[in-house]
This record gives sequence, C-alpha cells and structure tokens, in this order.
Amino acid sequence: MIYDVIVVGGGPAGATAAEDLARAGRSVALIDRSGRIKPCGGAIPPRLIEDFGIPDSQLVAKINTARMISPTHRHVDIPIENGFVGMVDREHFDEFLRKRAVSAGAHRNTGTFKRIERDGDGTHVVFRDKISGNEVALTGRIVIGADGARSDVARQEVPGGEEIPYVIAYHEIIKAPEGRNATEDIPGETSFYDPKRCDVVYDGAISPDFYGWVFPHGAQASVGMGTGKDGVDLKKATADLRVASGLDACETIRKEGAPIPLKPLDRWDNGRDVVLAGDAAGVVAPSSGEGIYYAMVGGRVAAMAAEATLASGRVRDLQLARKLFMKEHKTVFKVLRAMQDAYYKSDERRERFVSLCHDVDVQRLTFEAYMNKKLVRARPLAHLKIGLKNLAHLTRIVPEAFT
Repeated sequence: MIYDVIVVGGGPAGATAAEDLARAGRSVALIDRSGRIKPCGGAIPPRLIEDFGIPDSQLVAKINTARMISPTHRHVDIPIENGFVGMVDREHFDEFLRKRAVSAGAHRNTGTFKRIERDGDGTHVVFRDKISGNEVALTGRIVIGADGARSDVARQEVPGGEEIPYVIAYHEIIKAPEGRNATEDIPGETSFYDPKRCDVVYDGAISPDFYGWVFPHGAQASVGMGTGKDGVDLKKATADLRVASGLDACETIRKEGAPIPLKPLDRWDNGRDVVLAGDAAGVVAPSSGEGIYYAMVGGRVAAMAAEATLASGRVRDLQLARKLFMKEHKTVFKVLRAMQDAYYKSDERRERFVSLCHDVDVQRLTFEAYMNKKLVRARPLAHLKIGLKNLAHLTRIVPEAFT
C-alpha cells in the first residue's frame, strides 16, 4: 500500500505525529527501533499533561519542590505553587505513546531506518526489519523524521541536518531510598533524597557547562548530568554526584547515554516530501534541557504540516511545522539560550545564578513560564525587577552570598 505518511522514530515526537495523523483519518506507518531507552530526567509540566491527555497512571511521581544547588553546596528550594511537575519513566511512557498511536490506527513496524529512495512509484523508506533481519521498503507520500538528535533522516534529506550543537546526557536509573535517607535536612546540607523534590546541581565539578540532576521516579530515581565538553568522564561525574547526594549505595538498575540537541535547526523540511520533528529538528530547550514537551509539540506541528501538504498538494506547506513551533516558542528559547550563555560559563557565574533563584519574583515567574510554557506578561514590574537583578549579578554589583 501507499501510506499518506511514514513516521521514522517512535519517541514522543514520532508517536504524537503518528497518533494525530491516524486520528485525522490518514494512513500512517510508524517505524521504531525497539529496545532503546533515552536518558531523560522525565519531567513533564501540567500543560503537557493537559494538551496531550496523559493519564495519571503514567506519572511515577509528582514533584512539589525544585532545589537549585550551587558549586559551594548552597541551595535554594523553589516551591511549585498551584500544581505539580509530573515525572515519567521513558521506558514505559514512550511505549504508552506508541501503543496509543497504534490504537488510533497507525501501523507499527520495528526496525532500523536505513535510507529513503525515490522512483516513479513514489517515496520509499527502507529499514532493516528486526524480526527477519531483511531490508523492507514502505512507500508513502510524506516522511516525518523523528529519529533523534543524530537523525539519519535529517542528515540524508534536510540541508543543515548534519550540523546541530548538542550536549551528551548520561544518567543512571537507581533504586530510590525509601523516603529520605539518614541525613537531616539542615541549612546548607544537600545530601539527602526527597521523593517529591527535583535537585538541579550547578557545579563545574559535575558538569563544566551544563548541570547534574537527581529526579525522583517513584520507586526509582534518575541521577545524571550533561556536557558538551570533550574529555569529561560522564560516568565518574555521575558517580561523584551520587556520592554528593547520598545515593552511592543505591542499587543501579540501568545506565543510559545519548546526545541532546540544544538549538533548533534553521530548516525542518527538504522542500519535497520530508519534515523533521522533535530532537531531529533540535527542539530541546537550552539551559533546562527540557525536551519531552517540545518533542510532542514538534510532533504535533509536523503532523499539521503533513496534513496541510496532503490536503493542498503544496510542498511549501511542510514549512508550517517550523513556523508554527517558532511562533509559539522562539522567544522562550532565546531567553533560555541567553541564560545558559550568561550563567553556565564558570562556577562564579553558577553561584550567582543560584543566588538569583533565591529571589521570589524569579521563582514565581520562572515556574509560571515552565508550567504554562509561556513567558508571563501579567506582571511587568516583576519582569523589570528581575532584569535589574540579573544585570546586577552579571556585573558583580551584588555579592555572591544569599540575601
């Protein structure tokens, strides 16, 4: 058969695109490489839960506090007001999304993408079938490349698709201690575990250009870090983080690593029959490294662009994917990129960044933006105050110590 759309990659972006198109009545093939679990802290905001209909059963934890930890181990606890941050385990969450796409009508195939071929009969996506080991070709009208940060679809088909900056993320899923460990929660002490708190560690000894994290996953926890620097021993840094967090004795369940892109590509389509989504398009937020929400939005706008192209016959409608995404999220990405460039350069800057997070205005507006995925414009005076405080920290007008 000739599919309307062939989706390469069954992560949050690809599964969302496949489900949306199948529900719209399009014939869809989903090609996914099984057995791969992406390293991910697993945080999803309320807007994702609402926009994409995520059931409570997929949440392995609900977080009510974020702890920012400085290089000198000072910390700021930021309460998550009027809601919570949901946590998912990608091993089960991604499979849930794939099964939901199949329930909507998508045809699932398990294998590894090889190449795209074209002839008089159409566009053919060739993949190596996991069961038979043979190369299989599916024919379709449009291809959505959602095959990750080092996307083969992007490299083969989209100009600039091989040039994308990224950090390498590594984490270890561990068996979580029951509740808190033996260490008391005392001022200045960070080495205890709270199953309802995410810890973000801004310490050059853990990551020279990004951060480390301890994210609860119910009975398990994700402990990891990311870096774009060569020569960093990710496993040692994570081991050091586990020691600093009092989690070195916990059982290790699995270890995972993968590239995480930190800049959207300038072009997401090939002007013919391919459009990118998710990590393949580079849509992971700078500074925070948040990717699940943006991947699913990327999958949705790719589906919208594919649907528009199928309906109109105009290949330029594939450009809608990037246009729609950037219209909604370009400003947030710019602000987060500026924050990363300003504060992740040195431990002195990281100290000042955590000090800035101590400010109540920063806390409220930051988490309002995170929860709703919009820069909040309702309190212009607060934005002005934050801008002045930010400038004061960067120019060293204020001391590093918390006030």
